[in-house]
Parts: sequence; C-alpha cells; structure tokens
Amino acid sequence: MEVPSYTKIAQLRTVEQLRERLTQLGVELPVDETCLTVDSGSPLANPIRVGDYEVGNRWCIHPMEGWDANADGSPSEYTLRRWRRFGQSGAKLIWGGEAAAVQPDGRANPNQTLATESNRAGLTALLAEVHAGHREQTGSLDGLLVGLQLTHSGRFSKPHDKKKFEPRIAYHHPLLDDKYGLDFEDDSIVWKDDDLEKLIDSYVTAARLAHEVGYQFVDVKACHGYLLHEFLSARRRPGKFGGDLEGRSRMLLEIIRRVRHEVPGLMVGVRLSIFDFAPYRTSREVGQPMDFTELLPYDCGFGVDAENPLDYDLTEPFQLMRMLVDAGVATINLSCGSPYYNPHIQRPAIFPPSDGYLPPEDPLVGVWRQIDVVRQCKAAVGDVPLVGTGYSYLQDYLPHVAQAVVRAGWVDFVGLGRMVLSYPEMPQDVLIHGKLTRKLVCRTFSDCTTAPRHGLVSGCYPLDEYYKRLPEREQLVEIKKSLDG
Repeated sequence: MEVPSYTKIAQLRTVEQLRERLTQLGVELPVDETCLTVDSGSPLANPIRVGDYEVGNRWCIHPMEGWDANADGSPSEYTLRRWRRFGQSGAKLIWGGEAAAVQPDGRANPNQTLATESNRAGLTALLAEVHAGHREQTGSLDGLLVGLQLTHSGRFSKPHDKKKFEPRIAYHHPLLDDKYGLDFEDDSIVWKDDDLEKLIDSYVTAARLAHEVGYQFVDVKACHGYLLHEFLSARRRPGKFGGDLEGRSRMLLEIIRRVRHEVPGLMVGVRLSIFDFAPYRTSREVGQPMDFTELLPYDCGFGVDAENPLDYDLTEPFQLMRMLVDAGVATINLSCGSPYYNPHIQRPAIFPPSDGYLPPEDPLVGVWRQIDVVRQCKAAVGDVPLVGTGYSYLQDYLPHVAQAVVRAGWVDFVGLGRMVLSYPEMPQDVLIHGKLTRKLVCRTFSDCTTAPRHGLVSGCYPLDEYYKRLPEREQLVEIKKSLDG
C-alpha cells in the first residue's frame, strides 16, 4: 500500500517548521515555542471547576477500549493494566475510562465492559486501578475527577461474535445500510419507542450503579455513530424520537434529566460528535465518499452541511449544546464523525486501520479542523467546560499546541486517546519536566485499531513492551502483510 506523500510530523524538526507546514496547508494553529512546567507557569497546570469539583489540571484521558474484558463484562488483566496507566498519566480528568454497555445487546464486541449489576465488582476494580496508578504518580487523589462512559452501540453492536453485527438502529440510513449490507426494508432492527423507554431505564440504572461504586460522573455517550449519536440525525424517523431537533435529541436529554433527578449526587458529561461527514468507502486506496448525490439536500447527518455533506454546519450543534447545559450537563467532550465510516476526520493519521482508507487530506488539516471547531463552540457556548480531541497526530508538538490553545481560551481540557496507549505518562512528563520521551510518542500507525478489527486485543504493539511480547503481535504482523500483499 503506497501511502500519500504528506510530510510526516517526525520530519518537522522544529516548531518553526511545523508553523511553516501549517501555513502551506492554509490553516492556523497557535504553537508555543517551548513546553512550560508547573513551576514555570504552564496553562495546562491551572485548575478549573467542573460542576462543584475543582479539577487539578487541563489534561484529560479519553475513553480507550481494549476489546479485552472477559465475556461476562468483568475486567481482564489487560483492562486493569490499562486503567492503572490512565491513573499514572497524571491527568486530572479521566473521561469514562472506556465505554461500558448499559445492557448486553449494546456491546460493540463480546469483550466490552458492562455497566450492569452483574459487573459491580469489575467496575469497582477498574476505579481502584485508576486511583492506585494516580497515587503512585502524584502521591494523592487531590483534584482527580473520574467518570464512567455509558453506551449502547446501536448500529455497530456485536454482542456475541466479533465478526457479526447485530444492529439495533435508530432509522434506515441509505448509505450506511448499503455499506454494511442491511436490508433497507427490514424494520425489525429499528428501535420501537416502547423499547427505547426501557433502554432509558437501563441508562439510569447504570448511572446509579456507577455512583454507588464511586465514580464522580457518567458520560452519556453520543458520538462516533453509536446509538445516541445516530438518533441526532434521525430526521427520517417518525414519532417522538425523530424529526426535528427536539425529537432527535429526546433520548439523550431524557437520560440526562432522569439521571440528574434520580441520582442527584452524580455529575453528567456528554461526549458528542459535534459534526459529521458523509460515509466513505472502505478501500486500500485514497479515501472516497460514498455517492450522496441522490440524497441532496443531505438529511442523514448531525452537524453536516445539507448541501455539501463533506463539510460541517454547526447551527444545530450549537443549539444542542445549549440544551445540554440547560439540562444540567457539567462538561462536554467534543469529537466528530465515526471510526467506522469516516475515520480520517475522527482520528487523523497517515497510516489507516485495516478497515479504513488512505487519508484524502494531510492529517494536520484534520487536526486543525477539530481544534478550530472546538474554538467556535467555546465562543458560542462558553458557559460549560469543553474537552478537545484530535491532538495525538501532533506527536512531538502536542504539548506545544495544547498549552497554546488552553492559554488562548480555545478549549478547557486537552484530551488524549491513542497517545496514552504508548505513553501514558505524557501529561506528567510535560508538567514536571517540560519535555517528552520521544521513543514513546505515538506515531499513529493505527495498530491499536487494526488489531481488534481482526479479533485481537487492542494495544500499542509498536511501542509498548507489554504488547510487543504478546503472541498476538506476530498475528498482527501477518494480518498486515496479507492486507498489503
């Protein structure tokens, strides 16, 4: 597979070279010359209030799944290790750890964590690992805020077989139904309103369990093509859970309001895909969108420009964010798109996962797009702390951009995803030492996604010695050879 000849971040030897590359691409990002520490006044070290809690710094760890829980939803040694490393990061906001399904049919894979009573001990053990890792790294739990992400995978549910979708969809999406081989006339896989009412109960029950276990907030996940995100684009769905924005957001807002009412000591956050693009074809070539010309004006996306679904429109997202704040949401974590059908906008990288495609743009453009959209959201809805996404591709220059955008007020927290798999201590190293350990910096090879797409546990096989020693590493090497051959 011939990768497009975009300039790799590792080829940019100085901050000035990065700035020049951004200028060549016609995008603007603030980039600080040096990394500041706690002692030298780093903006990333400043505390900030989320709800009634003061969070100790501006680093956030995104939910990162390993497809490695036990079949009953309880954590395996892989899961426990990953959560401990989240705590060792030194980041003071742990956003949900990983997605936990609120009922078994909502699992994205047969090894996804469950937020059900049967896994109470497992959820307790995961939280204990985060706390233990954080104490090891920082000496206390002061300023640490830990949540649990609650999900139903909807269209992308695979509760019994890693290779078999068992979709429960909000509505028939012409392009996604075609992409995943669904019968457009089969309404048996479309949620009935009565069943959605029961699902809302499951979310509330899961939130109550999280609170009893000791989590300080729950994330009601509405991103990446999963169920609550799909509902936000369900204009084609009749009844009270579709149609206009009030109907399309009813599921999400009803869950939030009930959790706030029935579990009053628990804060609520939302991880939200703030914009989307039309789905792309699966290909080993440069990514191409599926043909959407017969669907114009495009009505199957949230935050999508109806006349050009390869661009965003933030009109409805701004409205929804205000609705979330009015409903009592304490913080919003902004992402975009989906890793299934348009990964280049969701997680910019030169090297795609096995079910992806070669990037149709320089990944720096995707980084800029996400950071700039969060800037626009901050300007439009400034009364809620926002977490930003899309930073990992910046690699060596991640902290240079992170502290610049926090200082400029573009975002409140800088979120880290796949970077944490290779280098969990990055936040602590930046805050204490003002520099990175370059050999641990994620180079976005996408092995952490390719592995689970082929039934293997997820982890950083190129850089984490723990995963390098696993027999799955050799399996992954052979899988990648077969794909490229």
